[in-house]
Amino acid sequence: MRFLTSLIFIGVLATAANSDVTSRNGGPSNSQMLSKGSDGGVDGVAFFRPVLSGVLYRSGFKGGDKDRTGLSEGQRETLCGEGFSTGFYADFGKNTEYGRTSCGNGSFDYQSARSSRPSAVMASIHEVIENPGKGPVLVHCMWGVHSSGALSAMALVQFCGWTEERAKDYWNEARNGAPCSGGCDQWIDSKFSKFSVDPNLTISTEQQAAICPK
Repeated sequence: MRFLTSLIFIGVLATAANSDVTSRNGGPSNSQMLSKGSDGGVDGVAFFRPVLSGVLYRSGFKGGDKDRTGLSEGQRETLCGEGFSTGFYADFGKNTEYGRTSCGNGSFDYQSARSSRPSAVMASIHEVIENPGKGPVLVHCMWGVHSSGALSAMALVQFCGWTEERAKDYWNEARNGAPCSGGCDQWIDSKFSKFSVDPNLTISTEQQAAICPK
């Protein structure tokens, strides 16, 4: 019986590790959005979490990215193979070589981003929403809690109609208690002060139902 239970548990883990990141299945649950243990099947990645099902995911690095070099070529190839089309390194990638990585399933375009200038990230997310054949976006930062969370919170306001207050509460809960220079309320407020909903990036209620959190 214990052996059977172990097999079932392993099967569940395997299913989770190999889940289709491109599936637009009605939006992630709250527990999925706040999960602390997942690496998304990518070695060296931490806090891999869904934001918009099949469209937007977030993450950081195990132990941080002290050298600011970003995703390795191997990590990019893995993400490309999983179906991701685009990656953004928010705020910290000063020593990162960006560009396009090809794989058998397509390509992965790796770019820099700023949490204080979110327009390019929002436009890329919108492009994926409007083109179901295009793979999802991964937004990551050094640890996976502050900058990637801010851009994810803004995406929930832009595409899911969340209030700024609700989005900030999500950001705060998902940062896992990590400290913020100058105070966390001030930090996230300063990021949102540079953000506004773009009316050119609206999506339908049907699209929201497919990707937005449950």
